Amino acid sequence: MRALVKTEAGPGLELLDVPRPRVGINDVLVRVHKAGICGTDVHIERWDAWAQRAVTPPLVIGHEFVGTVVEVGSNVSGFAPGELVSGEGHVVCGRCRHCLAGRRELCAHTIGLGVGRDGAFAELVALPMTNIWHHWAGIDEDVAAIFDPLGNAVHTALAFPVLGEDVLVTGAGPIGLMAVAVARHAGARHVVVSEPNAYRRDLALRMGATLVLDPAERAPADTFAELDMVEGFDVAMEMSGHALALRSALGAMAHGGRVAVLGLPTEPVPIDIGDLVLKMLTVRGIYGREMYETWYKMSVMLRSGLDVTPVVTHRFPFTEHEAAFAAARSGESGKVLLDWTA
Repeated sequence: MRALVKTEAGPGLELLDVPRPRVGINDVLVRVHKAGICGTDVHIERWDAWAQRAVTPPLVIGHEFVGTVVEVGSNVSGFAPGELVSGEGHVVCGRCRHCLAGRRELCAHTIGLGVGRDGAFAELVALPMTNIWHHWAGIDEDVAAIFDPLGNAVHTALAFPVLGEDVLVTGAGPIGLMAVAVARHAGARHVVVSEPNAYRRDLALRMGATLVLDPAERAPADTFAELDMVEGFDVAMEMSGHALALRSALGAMAHGGRVAVLGLPTEPVPIDIGDLVLKMLTVRGIYGREMYETWYKMSVMLRSGLDVTPVVTHRFPFTEHEAAFAAARSGESGKVLLDWTA
């Protein structure tokens, strides 16, 4: 089969013929239709410091996908060839305290699809049946291909109640953009987005943002009077991984405010503990998706009118992967999809 491979320790990827995945007794083999390029994939393609620590070549990369079931292992039930599915990219151990308690998103032994095991930038991908999600009827395939990052957005946006609340989102990458739409769908009063990239500020408005800011020109706290906010934001979502963004969010919170942090900094971030203590803020780290409550919530919200389709801005056949990665790196894009049916 054809697959996009990190062949060696260095920048770049290669499109190669590789063996089909082995299908174990508990596995489901999926023919990939579409796959989304994630920031993680860009890190691996560039071979930055994080990728050098996390990835051992050779490796088929990619973890966001939609496709149809081709084959199932002898122990598998509930899946049949031809069904439309995606996969949860965190393969957990199944035996630790959290896994046994049904809190699989907290498994300390998680192996990432396309990071620690061969991934979904390929014509075929195999995963344990416990990692396969049946799509509900009517789900758009482009959206189904990005259920993984949509799950990050939903997990973050619904970490705290947002109904009637004033919400700040720092960072309008694809996940931040989808979090804007989720917060509005869940009933937020205002959603303010702080993002330095003009292209993505425009996308944020299309996704439902009340107001967008260039952090170089305007601080979140400067919006209070304009939006009739009494003392600050009720909920913040830090999606960028930038120290200044986190500090500006903490400084703009109302007393008792709640902050969900998904963005992962590359360096330690000093913060003013006084903001946390004197305002009695709650800060919660977010990683991945709740298995599988978040997947259920995604499907319900899409059925009830959530629209995240504007976030998909570029589509390429897999043979044009270099152009696709260039678009993803450029910042002049939302979500970039690779078509593996071409």
